Amino acid sequence: MTRGSFPILFITATRIGDAVLSSGLIRRLLDEIPQARFTIVAGPVAAPLFAEVPNLDEVIVFAKAKDGSHWFDLWRKVRGRRWGLVLDMRGSGISRFLNTKRRAIYRKPTGPLVHKVLEAARVLRIEDDPAAPHIFTSPEIEAYADELTAGKGPILALAPAANWVGKTWPLERFSQVAIRLLRNSGAPLANGRLMVLGGRDEANLGRDLKEVVARGQLIDLAGKVDLLTAYACLKRARLFIGNDSGAMHLAAAAGVPTLGLFGPSDERRYGPWGENARAIRGARSLEQIQVVDPNLTQAICHMMDLGVEPVLRAAEKLLAETEGADVRDL
Repeated sequence: MTRGSFPILFITATRIGDAVLSSGLIRRLLDEIPQARFTIVAGPVAAPLFAEVPNLDEVIVFAKAKDGSHWFDLWRKVRGRRWGLVLDMRGSGISRFLNTKRRAIYRKPTGPLVHKVLEAARVLRIEDDPAAPHIFTSPEIEAYADELTAGKGPILALAPAANWVGKTWPLERFSQVAIRLLRNSGAPLANGRLMVLGGRDEANLGRDLKEVVARGQLIDLAGKVDLLTAYACLKRARLFIGNDSGAMHLAAAAGVPTLGLFGPSDERRYGPWGENARAIRGARSLEQIQVVDPNLTQAICHMMDLGVEPVLRAAEKLLAETEGADVRDL
Protein backbone atom coordinates (compact mmCIF):
# COMPACT_ATOMS: atom_id res chain seq x y z
CA MET A 1 0.00 0.00 0.00
CA THR A 2 1.36 3.42 -0.98
CA ARG A 3 2.20 5.58 2.01
CA GLY A 4 -0.58 8.06 2.74
CA SER A 5 -3.05 6.32 0.45
CA PHE A 6 -6.67 5.57 1.32
CA PRO A 7 -7.56 2.04 0.18
CA ILE A 8 -11.16 1.50 -0.89
CA LEU A 9 -12.76 -1.87 -1.52
CA PHE A 10 -15.70 -1.40 -3.88
CA ILE A 11 -17.91 -4.46 -4.32
CA THR A 12 -20.20 -3.88 -7.25
CA ALA A 13 -22.85 -5.78 -9.19
CA THR A 14 -22.78 -8.83 -11.41
CA ARG A 15 -24.79 -7.33 -14.26
CA ILE A 16 -23.50 -4.58 -16.52
CA GLY A 17 -26.50 -2.30 -16.04
CA ASP A 18 -26.41 -2.38 -12.24
CA ALA A 19 -22.64 -1.88 -12.27
CA VAL A 20 -23.00 1.17 -14.51
CA LEU A 21 -25.73 2.69 -12.35
CA SER A 22 -23.50 2.66 -9.25
CA SER A 23 -20.29 3.60 -11.11
CA GLY A 24 -20.64 7.29 -10.32
CA LEU A 25 -19.75 6.56 -6.69
CA ILE A 26 -16.17 5.85 -7.78
CA ARG A 27 -15.82 9.22 -9.47
CA ARG A 28 -17.34 10.95 -6.45
CA LEU A 29 -14.86 9.26 -4.12
CA LEU A 30 -11.96 10.20 -6.40
CA ASP A 31 -13.08 13.82 -6.38
CA GLU A 32 -13.39 13.90 -2.60
CA ILE A 33 -10.45 11.65 -1.65
CA PRO A 34 -7.55 12.34 -4.04
CA GLN A 35 -5.36 9.74 -2.30
CA ALA A 36 -7.94 6.99 -2.77
CA ARG A 37 -6.74 3.65 -4.13
CA PHE A 38 -9.33 1.23 -5.48
CA THR A 39 -9.77 -2.50 -5.37
CA ILE A 40 -12.93 -3.35 -7.30
CA VAL A 41 -14.86 -6.60 -7.06
CA ALA A 42 -17.20 -7.29 -9.99
CA GLY A 43 -18.80 -10.17 -11.83
CA PRO A 44 -17.07 -11.51 -14.95
CA VAL A 45 -19.29 -9.62 -17.37
CA ALA A 46 -19.11 -6.25 -15.60
CA ALA A 47 -15.45 -6.38 -14.49
CA PRO A 48 -14.01 -4.93 -17.77
CA LEU A 49 -15.93 -1.69 -17.12
CA PHE A 50 -13.43 -0.76 -14.41
CA ALA A 51 -10.13 -1.45 -16.13
CA GLU A 52 -9.31 2.27 -16.55
CA VAL A 53 -10.37 3.58 -13.13
CA PRO A 54 -7.66 5.98 -11.88
CA ASN A 55 -5.64 4.87 -8.84
CA LEU A 56 -6.65 1.27 -9.46
CA ASP A 57 -4.83 -1.43 -7.53
CA GLU A 58 -6.81 -4.43 -8.75
CA VAL A 59 -10.03 -5.65 -10.30
CA ILE A 60 -11.10 -8.91 -8.66
CA VAL A 61 -13.34 -10.96 -10.93
CA PHE A 62 -16.02 -12.45 -8.72
CA ALA A 63 -17.37 -15.55 -10.44
CA LYS A 64 -20.15 -17.38 -8.63
CA ALA A 65 -19.67 -21.02 -7.70
CA LYS A 66 -22.61 -23.37 -7.19
CA ASP A 67 -21.34 -24.39 -3.75
CA GLY A 68 -20.96 -20.79 -2.57
CA SER A 69 -17.17 -21.07 -2.33
CA HIS A 70 -16.75 -17.80 -4.24
CA TRP A 71 -17.38 -15.90 -1.00
CA PHE A 72 -14.59 -17.77 0.76
CA ASP A 73 -12.25 -17.10 -2.17
CA LEU A 74 -13.05 -13.39 -1.98
CA TRP A 75 -12.58 -13.38 1.80
CA ARG A 76 -9.10 -14.82 1.45
CA LYS A 77 -8.16 -12.14 -1.06
CA VAL A 78 -9.34 -9.11 0.93
CA ARG A 79 -9.22 -10.02 4.62
CA GLY A 80 -5.54 -9.26 5.18
CA ARG A 81 -5.72 -5.59 4.26
CA ARG A 82 -6.62 -2.61 6.42
CA TRP A 83 -9.19 -0.70 4.37
CA GLY A 84 -10.10 2.95 4.60
CA LEU A 85 -13.57 2.25 3.24
CA VAL A 86 -15.49 -0.86 2.27
CA LEU A 87 -18.30 0.08 -0.12
CA ASP A 88 -20.48 -2.95 -0.75
CA MET A 89 -23.24 -2.60 -3.33
CA ARG A 90 -24.21 -6.27 -2.93
CA GLY A 91 -25.07 -5.96 0.76
CA SER A 92 -23.01 -9.04 1.49
CA GLY A 93 -22.19 -10.37 4.95
CA ILE A 94 -18.45 -10.41 4.22
CA SER A 95 -18.22 -6.62 4.50
CA ARG A 96 -19.23 -6.64 8.14
CA PHE A 97 -16.15 -8.59 9.14
CA LEU A 98 -13.39 -6.80 7.23
CA ASN A 99 -10.87 -4.54 8.92
CA THR A 100 -11.89 -1.04 7.83
CA LYS A 101 -12.18 2.50 9.14
CA ARG A 102 -15.60 2.87 7.58
CA ARG A 103 -18.07 0.62 5.86
CA ALA A 104 -21.00 1.56 3.62
CA ILE A 105 -23.24 -1.40 2.83
CA TYR A 106 -26.23 -1.51 0.53
CA ARG A 107 -29.48 -2.42 2.23
CA LYS A 108 -32.66 -3.35 0.46
CA PRO A 109 -34.75 -0.18 0.44
CA THR A 110 -38.02 0.24 2.22
CA GLY A 111 -40.61 2.90 1.56
CA PRO A 112 -41.34 4.59 -1.77
CA LEU A 113 -39.70 3.19 -4.88
CA VAL A 114 -36.70 5.17 -6.15
CA HIS A 115 -34.26 4.90 -9.02
CA LYS A 116 -31.21 2.66 -8.65
CA VAL A 117 -28.89 5.68 -8.92
CA LEU A 118 -30.59 7.16 -5.87
CA GLU A 119 -30.37 3.81 -4.09
CA ALA A 120 -26.62 3.84 -4.73
CA ALA A 121 -26.35 7.43 -3.52
CA ARG A 122 -28.02 6.51 -0.24
CA VAL A 123 -25.25 4.03 0.52
CA LEU A 124 -22.85 6.99 0.77
CA ARG A 125 -25.57 9.31 2.10
CA ILE A 126 -25.33 11.63 -0.89
CA GLU A 127 -28.92 11.26 -2.10
CA ASP A 128 -29.32 15.07 -2.12
CA ASP A 129 -26.59 15.18 -4.78
CA PRO A 130 -26.55 11.73 -6.42
CA ALA A 131 -23.54 10.65 -8.43
CA ALA A 132 -24.43 10.20 -12.10
CA PRO A 133 -23.04 7.04 -13.71
CA HIS A 134 -19.52 7.50 -15.05
CA ILE A 135 -17.15 5.12 -16.82
CA PHE A 136 -13.43 5.84 -17.22
CA THR A 137 -11.60 5.17 -20.47
CA SER A 138 -8.07 5.89 -21.73
CA PRO A 139 -6.67 8.07 -24.54
CA GLU A 140 -5.92 4.88 -26.47
CA ILE A 141 -9.52 3.69 -26.22
CA GLU A 142 -10.83 7.09 -27.26
CA ALA A 143 -8.48 7.15 -30.27
CA TYR A 144 -9.66 3.70 -31.30
CA ALA A 145 -13.28 4.85 -31.01
CA ASP A 146 -12.44 7.76 -33.30
CA GLU A 147 -11.16 5.28 -35.87
CA LEU A 148 -14.19 3.02 -35.60
CA THR A 149 -16.66 5.89 -35.98
CA ALA A 150 -14.77 7.92 -38.59
CA GLY A 151 -16.98 9.09 -41.42
CA LYS A 152 -19.65 11.59 -42.33
CA GLY A 153 -23.17 11.88 -41.03
CA PRO A 154 -24.81 11.62 -37.60
CA ILE A 155 -24.82 8.23 -35.91
CA LEU A 156 -27.94 6.41 -34.76
CA ALA A 157 -26.96 3.73 -32.23
CA LEU A 158 -29.22 0.71 -31.74
CA ALA A 159 -28.98 -2.08 -29.15
CA PRO A 160 -31.77 -4.50 -30.12
CA ALA A 161 -30.82 -7.27 -27.69
CA ALA A 162 -31.57 -7.89 -24.01
CA ASN A 163 -30.80 -10.57 -21.45
CA TRP A 164 -34.30 -12.06 -21.76
CA VAL A 165 -36.72 -12.40 -24.65
CA GLY A 166 -39.42 -10.76 -22.53
CA LYS A 167 -37.58 -7.41 -22.71
CA THR A 168 -36.67 -7.60 -26.40
CA TRP A 169 -38.51 -5.32 -28.81
CA PRO A 170 -38.87 -7.03 -32.20
CA LEU A 171 -35.89 -6.51 -34.48
CA GLU A 172 -38.03 -5.59 -37.46
CA ARG A 173 -39.45 -2.67 -35.48
CA PHE A 174 -35.95 -1.41 -34.73
CA SER A 175 -35.31 -1.67 -38.46
CA GLN A 176 -38.42 0.32 -39.35
CA VAL A 177 -37.56 3.11 -36.90
CA ALA A 178 -33.98 3.27 -38.18
CA ILE A 179 -35.08 3.48 -41.81
CA ARG A 180 -37.46 6.32 -41.07
CA LEU A 181 -34.88 8.25 -39.06
CA LEU A 182 -32.02 7.74 -41.52
CA ARG A 183 -33.42 7.32 -45.00
CA ASN A 184 -36.77 9.06 -45.38
CA SER A 185 -36.79 12.41 -47.13
CA GLY A 186 -36.45 15.14 -44.52
CA ALA A 187 -35.67 12.62 -41.78
CA PRO A 188 -33.92 14.10 -38.73
CA LEU A 189 -30.85 11.90 -39.25
CA ALA A 190 -30.95 11.79 -43.05
CA ASN A 191 -27.76 10.48 -44.65
CA GLY A 192 -26.64 9.34 -41.24
CA ARG A 193 -24.97 6.12 -40.15
CA LEU A 194 -26.16 3.18 -38.11
CA MET A 195 -24.19 1.82 -35.15
CA VAL A 196 -25.23 -1.63 -33.92
CA LEU A 197 -24.24 -2.85 -30.47
CA GLY A 198 -24.52 -6.24 -28.82
CA GLY A 199 -22.61 -8.89 -26.93
CA ARG A 200 -20.68 -11.90 -28.13
CA ASP A 201 -23.86 -13.90 -28.62
CA GLU A 202 -25.42 -11.15 -30.74
CA ALA A 203 -22.81 -10.84 -33.47
CA ASN A 204 -25.49 -11.47 -36.12
CA LEU A 205 -27.32 -8.22 -35.35
CA GLY A 206 -25.17 -6.16 -37.69
CA ARG A 207 -25.80 -8.61 -40.52
CA ASP A 208 -29.53 -8.55 -39.85
CA LEU A 209 -29.63 -4.73 -39.96
CA LYS A 210 -27.15 -4.06 -42.75
CA GLU A 211 -29.88 -3.31 -45.29
CA VAL A 212 -31.08 -0.34 -43.23
CA VAL A 213 -28.28 1.89 -44.49
CA ALA A 214 -26.21 2.22 -47.64
CA ARG A 215 -22.96 0.35 -47.98
CA GLY A 216 -20.24 1.88 -45.84
CA GLN A 217 -22.74 3.51 -43.48
CA LEU A 218 -22.93 0.66 -40.99
CA ILE A 219 -20.77 0.64 -37.85
CA ASP A 220 -21.14 -2.95 -36.71
CA LEU A 221 -19.85 -3.32 -33.14
CA ALA A 222 -22.06 -6.24 -32.10
CA GLY A 223 -19.83 -8.91 -30.60
CA LYS A 224 -16.72 -7.20 -31.95
CA VAL A 225 -15.54 -4.73 -29.30
CA ASP A 226 -15.10 -4.68 -25.54
CA LEU A 227 -17.33 -2.70 -23.20
CA LEU A 228 -15.04 0.31 -22.83
CA THR A 229 -14.63 0.65 -26.59
CA ALA A 230 -18.39 0.39 -27.07
CA TYR A 231 -18.86 3.07 -24.42
CA ALA A 232 -16.34 5.37 -26.11
CA CYS A 233 -18.03 4.85 -29.48
CA LEU A 234 -21.41 5.72 -27.96
CA LYS A 235 -20.03 9.13 -27.03
CA ARG A 236 -19.88 9.87 -30.75
CA ALA A 237 -23.52 8.93 -31.46
CA ARG A 238 -26.33 11.43 -31.95
CA LEU A 239 -29.10 9.17 -30.62
CA PHE A 240 -29.38 5.79 -28.93
CA ILE A 241 -32.44 3.53 -28.97
CA GLY A 242 -32.40 0.22 -27.14
CA ASN A 243 -34.11 -2.22 -24.82
CA ASP A 244 -33.64 -2.10 -21.06
CA SER A 245 -30.10 -3.50 -21.00
CA GLY A 246 -26.52 -2.80 -20.05
CA ALA A 247 -25.98 -1.11 -23.40
CA MET A 248 -28.80 1.33 -22.64
CA HIS A 249 -27.18 2.33 -19.35
CA LEU A 250 -23.79 2.66 -21.04
CA ALA A 251 -25.33 4.98 -23.62
CA ALA A 252 -26.91 7.21 -21.00
CA ALA A 253 -23.63 7.31 -19.05
CA ALA A 254 -21.82 8.25 -22.27
CA GLY A 255 -24.06 11.30 -22.62
CA VAL A 256 -25.75 10.37 -25.89
CA PRO A 257 -29.47 11.21 -25.96
CA THR A 258 -30.97 7.88 -24.93
CA LEU A 259 -34.38 6.36 -25.51
CA GLY A 260 -34.95 3.19 -23.47
CA LEU A 261 -37.73 0.79 -24.43
CA PHE A 262 -39.55 -0.80 -21.48
CA GLY A 263 -42.12 -3.49 -20.86
CA PRO A 264 -41.51 -6.14 -18.16
CA SER A 265 -39.14 -3.97 -16.11
CA ASP A 266 -39.68 -0.83 -14.11
CA GLU A 267 -38.44 2.40 -15.67
CA ARG A 268 -38.91 4.15 -12.33
CA ARG A 269 -36.00 2.09 -10.99
CA TYR A 270 -34.09 1.15 -14.11
CA GLY A 271 -34.77 3.91 -16.62
CA PRO A 272 -31.74 5.48 -18.34
CA TRP A 273 -30.31 8.16 -16.07
CA GLY A 274 -29.60 11.69 -17.25
CA GLU A 275 -31.05 14.96 -18.42
CA ASN A 276 -31.26 13.71 -22.00
CA ALA A 277 -32.46 10.19 -21.24
CA ARG A 278 -36.05 9.04 -21.73
CA ALA A 279 -38.04 5.86 -21.24
CA ILE A 280 -41.08 4.67 -23.19
CA ARG A 281 -43.39 1.71 -22.78
CA GLY A 282 -46.44 0.33 -24.53
CA ALA A 283 -50.04 0.45 -23.40
CA ARG A 284 -49.58 -1.96 -20.50
CA SER A 285 -48.08 -1.11 -17.15
CA LEU A 286 -45.58 -3.40 -15.47
CA GLU A 287 -48.32 -4.54 -13.10
CA GLN A 288 -50.56 -5.51 -16.03
CA ILE A 289 -47.74 -7.51 -17.59
CA GLN A 290 -47.22 -9.32 -14.28
CA VAL A 291 -50.81 -10.54 -14.37
CA VAL A 292 -49.78 -12.66 -17.35
CA ASP A 293 -46.25 -13.45 -16.14
CA PRO A 294 -46.16 -13.00 -12.33
CA ASN A 295 -42.50 -13.93 -11.87
CA LEU A 296 -41.30 -12.40 -15.15
CA THR A 297 -39.64 -15.63 -16.18
CA GLN A 298 -41.68 -16.91 -19.11
CA ALA A 299 -40.29 -17.03 -22.63
CA ILE A 300 -42.81 -14.49 -23.87
CA CYS A 301 -42.09 -11.21 -25.61
CA HIS A 302 -43.83 -8.58 -23.48
CA MET A 303 -42.93 -5.72 -25.84
CA MET A 304 -45.45 -6.30 -28.61
CA ASP A 305 -47.78 -3.52 -27.44
CA LEU A 306 -45.07 -0.90 -28.03
CA GLY A 307 -45.54 0.19 -31.62
CA VAL A 308 -43.19 1.78 -34.12
CA GLU A 309 -45.03 5.11 -34.26
CA PRO A 310 -44.74 5.98 -30.54
CA VAL A 311 -41.03 5.11 -30.55
CA LEU A 312 -40.46 7.17 -33.68
CA ARG A 313 -42.28 10.17 -32.20
CA ALA A 314 -40.33 9.90 -28.95
CA ALA A 315 -37.05 9.67 -30.87
CA GLU A 316 -37.87 12.70 -33.00
CA LYS A 317 -38.87 14.68 -29.92
CA LEU A 318 -35.64 13.81 -28.13
CA LEU A 319 -33.61 14.80 -31.19
CA ALA A 320 -35.41 18.13 -31.33
CA GLU A 321 -34.86 18.76 -27.62
CA THR A 322 -31.12 18.14 -27.96
CA GLU A 323 -30.64 19.93 -31.29
CA GLY A 324 -27.36 21.82 -31.50
CA ALA A 325 -25.88 20.24 -28.39
CA ASP A 326 -22.36 18.84 -28.41
CA VAL A 327 -23.00 15.13 -27.90
CA ARG A 328 -19.93 14.64 -25.68
CA ASP A 329 -21.04 17.49 -23.42
CA LEU A 330 -24.59 16.22 -22.89
